[in-house]
Amino acid sequence: MCYGMYLSAEGAQVQARRMEFIANNLANLETPGFKRDVPIFQARFAEAIQRGTAQPGDRSDNDLGGGVKLNEVDTNFSHSTLRHTKVNTDFAINGEGFFQVSGPDNQTLLTRAGNFEIDVQGRLVTRAGRLPVLDAAGDEITLDGKLPWNVGSGGVIEQAGQRIPLGLQTPQSLGDLVKVGHNMFRPLGPTTEVPLPQRDIRQGYLEQSGVSSTREMLAMIETSRAFEANTQLIQNQDSMMSSLISRVLAR
Repeated sequence: MCYGMYLSAEGAQVQARRMEFIANNLANLETPGFKRDVPIFQARFAEAIQRGTAQPGDRSDNDLGGGVKLNEVDTNFSHSTLRHTKVNTDFAINGEGFFQVSGPDNQTLLTRAGNFEIDVQGRLVTRAGRLPVLDAAGDEITLDGKLPWNVGSGGVIEQAGQRIPLGLQTPQSLGDLVKVGHNMFRPLGPTTEVPLPQRDIRQGYLEQSGVSSTREMLAMIETSRAFEANTQLIQNQDSMMSSLISRVLAR
């Protein structure tokens, strides 16, 4: 098989992977607090250079390049607009930080999605996965459903004279956060509590998804055209190879 066919096949595969991320972003267009995935691609060296049997820039056949590859998947943590829902259990962070929740095996997870609810046990839980929301001390937040409550300054829940500050954490670096599903992130490094004076949590609001339908649709069109171009190149090269083989056999 000719080398160009391998490069075109690799290009088509990369565009197919990019389409998967675009489709996932569009599927979460209405998911509160969702942060879009941004695939990062990189040109790759030829196989001989990657194995160390050749050097870049030696002007040999191995210096032609090895197409493109998916290098990493970044997450865009840009803040989104807030929508007024008038639901008491909806919270939005207007600024830095993440809500702290208790995940499987008691591991601490972080999320920007504040669409919470109160379960039958009186616990404040996430709507997706029904994970308990934690306070600043790392304990589950439990409320009496028969008594009124509200969120005061600095994200402190007040009910019957009791004050419960919401657990609001920030990682040392946003690159330390890994998506684990249900709009949750697992921190790979240590996190710090956001001080009360620096908090701005809005009750009755939700942070919108960070996905722009226009941007994702334009990216989808671009990806589709790139995929079609690569598949067309594969067909052209296959036709050329078939024609060449036919001429050689005819002799």
